[in-house]
Amino acid sequence: MERFPHDRIQLPRNMIENSMFEEEPDVVDLAKESCLHPLEPDEVEYEPRSSRLLVRGLGEHEMDEDEEDYESSAKLLGMSFMNRSAGLRNSAAGYRQSSDGSCSVPSTRTMVVCAAVLVIAVAVIMVIYLLPKCTFTKEGCHKNRTMELIYPLATNGKIFPWAKIRLPSYVVPLHYDLVLQPNLTTKEFAGSVRITVNVIQVTWNIILHSSGLNITKITLSSAGRSQTKAVEFLEYRMHDQIAIVAPDALLVGQNYILSIDYSSNLSDTYYGFYKVSYKDEHTKKRWLAATQFEPLAARSAFPCFDEPAFKATFLIKIRRDEQYTALSNMPKNVTIPVAAGIVQDEFSVSLKMSTYLVAFIVANLTTTRRETNRTWVSIYAVPQKLSQVEYALDTAVKLLEFYQKYFHIDYPLQKLDLVAIPDFQAGAMENWGLITFRETTLLYDNRTSSTMDKNLITAVIAHELAHQWFGNLVTMEWWNDLWLNEGFATFMEYFAMEETFPELHADEEFLKLRFKTMMKDSLNASHPISSAVQSSKQIEEMFDMLSYVKGASLLLMLKKYIEHDTFQAGIQNYLHNHSYGSTRSDDLWDSMNKVTNGTLDVKRLMKTWILQKGFPLVTIRRKGKTLFIHQERFLRSPESENWTSDASYLWHIPLSYKTSNCSSLFCPYSYLLDQKSATIELQEEVKWVKFNVDMDGYYIVHYAEDGWETLIDQLKRDPTALSAKDRAHLINSIFTLVGVGKVSLLKAFNLLDYIVKENEAAPITQALFQLSVIYGLIEKRGMQDLAARVVGRVEKLLGSKIDQQTWTDNGTLSERELRSTVLAFACSYHLGKCNTTATKLFEDWKASNGTKSLPTDVMKTVFTTGAKSNDGWEFLLSMYTSSVSEAEKYKMLEALASTEDVRKLIWLMQTSLEGDFIRSQELSHIIATVSQSLPGHLLAWDFVKENWENLIQKFHVGSYTIQNIVTVSTSQFSTEAHLVEVKTFFESKSEKSSELRCVREAIETIQLNIKWMMTNLKMLQQWL
Repeated sequence: MERFPHDRIQLPRNMIENSMFEEEPDVVDLAKESCLHPLEPDEVEYEPRSSRLLVRGLGEHEMDEDEEDYESSAKLLGMSFMNRSAGLRNSAAGYRQSSDGSCSVPSTRTMVVCAAVLVIAVAVIMVIYLLPKCTFTKEGCHKNRTMELIYPLATNGKIFPWAKIRLPSYVVPLHYDLVLQPNLTTKEFAGSVRITVNVIQVTWNIILHSSGLNITKITLSSAGRSQTKAVEFLEYRMHDQIAIVAPDALLVGQNYILSIDYSSNLSDTYYGFYKVSYKDEHTKKRWLAATQFEPLAARSAFPCFDEPAFKATFLIKIRRDEQYTALSNMPKNVTIPVAAGIVQDEFSVSLKMSTYLVAFIVANLTTTRRETNRTWVSIYAVPQKLSQVEYALDTAVKLLEFYQKYFHIDYPLQKLDLVAIPDFQAGAMENWGLITFRETTLLYDNRTSSTMDKNLITAVIAHELAHQWFGNLVTMEWWNDLWLNEGFATFMEYFAMEETFPELHADEEFLKLRFKTMMKDSLNASHPISSAVQSSKQIEEMFDMLSYVKGASLLLMLKKYIEHDTFQAGIQNYLHNHSYGSTRSDDLWDSMNKVTNGTLDVKRLMKTWILQKGFPLVTIRRKGKTLFIHQERFLRSPESENWTSDASYLWHIPLSYKTSNCSSLFCPYSYLLDQKSATIELQEEVKWVKFNVDMDGYYIVHYAEDGWETLIDQLKRDPTALSAKDRAHLINSIFTLVGVGKVSLLKAFNLLDYIVKENEAAPITQALFQLSVIYGLIEKRGMQDLAARVVGRVEKLLGSKIDQQTWTDNGTLSERELRSTVLAFACSYHLGKCNTTATKLFEDWKASNGTKSLPTDVMKTVFTTGAKSNDGWEFLLSMYTSSVSEAEKYKMLEALASTEDVRKLIWLMQTSLEGDFIRSQELSHIIATVSQSLPGHLLAWDFVKENWENLIQKFHVGSYTIQNIVTVSTSQFSTEAHLVEVKTFFESKSEKSSELRCVREAIETIQLNIKWMMTNLKMLQQWL
């Protein structure tokens, strides 16, 4: 292993010229940069201007009302003008050049002709824009449903017969025969696919997807006939589409077979059919090939109809070297030799499924398996890590049995493979019958995995197994309803864990995720969970916390309101009615309405939640026994440019509440608020009322007048009168309301005083999170004295709790999680004797050359403390390279990224981007850790700026990884100078980058940080 190169790491210019501790960064150079930037190549919408474009009537393929492809009459006029421009230049005889090079005055005839042309041009423009039924938008004039369409040019200069992003529906796939031969030596693959299609409407063209494939031959034949014909194909790369031009009309109701031969390189990103390197047990470099197709990458492995609604069956054959094994969605039927050293594995014909669920792997893997209900469940890993798969196998079997019972639908395949991939960007992927995972989300090492690691593995397996029904058996029709897949899988993940593994307290983790998601959803840059999407960037951006966690939260709220049995019956109804089909959100609500028997219009209620962004703020005023309730949109930044008036927002809110006089027999109470304001009459006088019980609803509550005081008094007297989740909820709500000026910071700190009596993990974790946010903002401003006083306040509140913690793995899982959280905080902020104890444990571990066992729940804290010294950091890095436990390596990497040595931090980020020594899958985690420290937060942002093009090439624009990198690298900024810097940087980039939703969120977050500091800094200084 090469040692860390201290002297070769170059500091960024900002780090050399400016003090890390200045309040304002130097932005002079940024101001000098040009704001002009040309269109990127992939943003150009048309081929060279001199090409002639064919304009055809829309005819049988009318455009959707929301389609934004090439329909603009303004573009039509402009392109017509450009196509004629060459001819106009050639007829420039009206201006004659004299011998001295000057231009003579044009003749009277020429001037008259020019004037006439100008009048005609103006008249044409007026006719186009002033015609009846013409809708004017920024794209131009849209004549409703009768607009003529400009077709784009294919790569060979011919007219491409389709202009939309989405494929036409007049030809649909029925079956694919796919043969693939990857070569792990040359890193290339060859393929052939035979697609059986059915014609719905007469056409001469078949439009499908292909991306980056070298197509060598295409033939077309009628099904059942042996005669095949070579056919012409056209390619339009902007939409990843090819058009097969048939020699004769394709007839309605007929089946045809489309055969395509092609080749390509194995991808060096995390998308498509990609290559992965890893070290075997002898540290020899090995390769494997795996797939990641969701959402739009199946087209880069084989030509296909790559949209979720185009379901078909698949027969997959993999040709491979004998030394490897191959896996796919279905069980292997037969293996036959095809050449010297080459064999072909043929898998069973699949069930009807979407292309993004197709998967195959060629690798050297080992497995262990178990049968349950006629299904073989297998866990695959590289040979040296097979000892870490037992927990995953036990968990997968239990969860599979639970889901089959809960849904009343058997898992429909004969096998279920769970595969740990050494380098994998996502947490996991739900390919039907062949689920792929990061090693950290599947492998559990008894010696180094903590209780949090066990929680993570269980949750990810539960999520992916839920997808075998929600997503695979029943699939959303289009990506605008991604939440139907991901929201349901996330909801079932936590519900299944509560039912099957109650000791893991999955509900507390779900609660933390809801807090985090609502912070994102309260930004103006948020979006409805069911949103119109077209482009690949828009589709990638749908894979965010809102689709996952907000979707799950809304299902939790609905389940609590209509009660469990009714909810379960609605789910079963939905799955049975739409098996092997594609659905929209309304299909789910219709299924629910069938089981509510008219007592509740679920569709009417839930549409207010999925079609509006954000969530409501419910304000409670109590006068005696009367509760006055009012709802409005909760928005943390109403001054934003695109802010929509609150008057247009109305939710149907299933309120839940409890009072000081509640008995378990009648509580909680419920009330449906479907108007702006309402009143509730209590049956008796009460001391306090708490709404949104256990935070099962997706709304925030403000208690006006003395409402907060009564709850604070109760917490200080007896916090156990409220559940641990309710206590955590109150902490989160009051600090969130401080940010919008509804509650004073002083009142929020007054509430926190009760924490000295707190013993549960959820409230303490939430309190430490809120204080860490405040600490981070003031520390990054260089206000070290004030930051120290914040820490001192924490020590007064939790000092005894810190001292009570033992450095062991004893206790319940909840107690162990609390220990891990409290000690990590204490050592990070040098509280008590935490660092002394952690340092001693690290030195003992180091002296044993890493052989001595450490308590797993405090292992990360011990590593982080040890990495503060140069020797400790170097030793930890050497142990990172030799460890075979991914759980241990993950903790080591976070500790390495917590150093304050800026050269080491730069080296870690750069090395991870390169992906050899530290995998690129870890880069987002490294940047997030680096961003938290005082010396690291500017470094992380500099790194993102300097490597932006590489980042979006490796991880794709709009992907969850890019979203996370942008968010974490800017979240600590709270000055106008940093705001200008971030805005200027992204404005200088391509439109694809500058218009990312995560960029808008980052800018809005910085504005909110600035606002928070302006509002609360003086009060904070006075109080502390």
